[in-house]
Amino acid sequence: MIPLKYTWNSLGRRKLTTGITIMGVALVVFVFAAVLMMAFGIRKTLQSTGLPDNVKILRKSSTAEISSIIPGEDQALIAALPQIAKDTDGKPLTSNEPVVVINLTRNDGATGNITVRGVGPNYGKLHSQVKIIKGRNFHFGLNELIVGEAIVKEFPEAKVGEKIKFAGNEWEIVGEFTTDGSGYDSELWGDGIRLGSAFNRGTTVSTITAKLKAAAEVDALNHSLVKDKRLNAYEAKPEQAYYEEQSEFLSSFIEILGIFVTVIFSFGAMIGATITMYAAVANRTVEIGTLRALGFSRRSVMAAFLMESLLLSLLGGLFGLVLASFLSFVQVSTINFESYSQLSFSFALSPEIVITSLIFSLIMGFVGGFLPSFRAARLNIVNSLRGG
Repeated sequence: MIPLKYTWNSLGRRKLTTGITIMGVALVVFVFAAVLMMAFGIRKTLQSTGLPDNVKILRKSSTAEISSIIPGEDQALIAALPQIAKDTDGKPLTSNEPVVVINLTRNDGATGNITVRGVGPNYGKLHSQVKIIKGRNFHFGLNELIVGEAIVKEFPEAKVGEKIKFAGNEWEIVGEFTTDGSGYDSELWGDGIRLGSAFNRGTTVSTITAKLKAAAEVDALNHSLVKDKRLNAYEAKPEQAYYEEQSEFLSSFIEILGIFVTVIFSFGAMIGATITMYAAVANRTVEIGTLRALGFSRRSVMAAFLMESLLLSLLGGLFGLVLASFLSFVQVSTINFESYSQLSFSFALSPEIVITSLIFSLIMGFVGGFLPSFRAARLNIVNSLRGG
């Protein structure tokens, strides 16, 4: 077997072509990793939305909160179910939440859809991850809102102290909140009754967020809903599972589209690696002949050149990942296809993305280097030593 040091030293002899090939692979891996980081960032943002012992109760036919309807008479029946936890005063820990979408103007002048969530008096016990970081909390009974920190960065009219108009009313933004990067950071929150009244919904809400006595009681709660003919049109989903479902379509769409584009780009990188390795074989025919004359087998020669191609691609993959890692500091926004509203998220890098990206770079190196390596192994010893 030809020593690995020989392969490593060979890379340094052709610094220009080696550098160009590494950069080509790096750019493809950068795009590939960026796509996976974007999809993972969306999943991470939505999956971190919610608590393990909370459930979302919606109408069965609804794909999202905005399309769900729960009339007032059913809300009291749901709150009375035995699986729902109660506070120290014996009141059910539920929040009846109308959810609507409004338009606001971005920093660039374009309009964007924003989710406005009305909540009930118990919302603080159900959404304990909410922290006011600027201003104050809203007061029930007033047209006041608190804004998620992700919205403030993109929508200048949604800052604390500003007033926005929708549903024929003026609403004052009195506070800014954070949930440490969850999907709730892309919403406006206010009094559910005031919001329902403004949109002429009466006591009808979109969803009920409820805290269970134990996280494992979701099935029991759904059994209670099915058993009651008045409530069998509804279903309960763990809050985190609900938001995980919300992320699937968007993240999968980005992954499929991004990987398709990346595969097209990868052909360029593989062609570049092939050209580089063919040039290496052409410039080292005497060297190859010497190796064969010294007793190294065709298989060893082929393995050495293939290893050279794999090293090139691995270096490119590592460099591409280093570049992609800086995207972790970037926050972007997109439209959630399920709710048709703004969703802000950050690119997120995971060990799985690192491993997948490196494997992808090695595949490019293998495909690009196989034919040149095979040609090197098939060279005639005598002709090689003659330099042709």
